[in-house]
Order: sequence, then C-alpha cells, then structure tokens
Amino acid sequence: MEAEVDKLELMFQKADSDLDYIQYRLEYEIKTNHPVTAGKLSPLSKEEQTAAEQLKSFMSDL
Repeated sequence: MEAEVDKLELMFQKADSDLDYIQYRLEYEIKTNHPVTAGKLSPLSKEEQTAAEQLKSFMSDL
C-alpha cells in the first residue's frame, strides 16, 4: 500500500513539474514571438488565481 502511495505522489509531482514547464514554455514563446503584445496580456482574474492556488494546494497535500 505504501508503494502505491509513493508512486501516486511521484506521479503528481511529475505532473506539477510538467505544468510548470508548460507555463514557462508558453511565457517564453509569447515573449519571444510576440514581444510587442507580451506586455499587454491581462493578468489572471480573481477566480482564475483562486482556482490556481487551490489546485497547487491540493497537489501539495497529496
């Protein structure tokens, strides 16, 4: 049972790492391919920020 929990934890850590990498790549692509409009992107809405924080909190609890 312990091995299954460890395996799930590793899977969630990898998924979190993958999401961080995807975010980095998207931001990089936007900045390098669209430098004029990169500064005009709207920040996350309050609801989007809350959802992102809840997801990160949920993932860290696992």
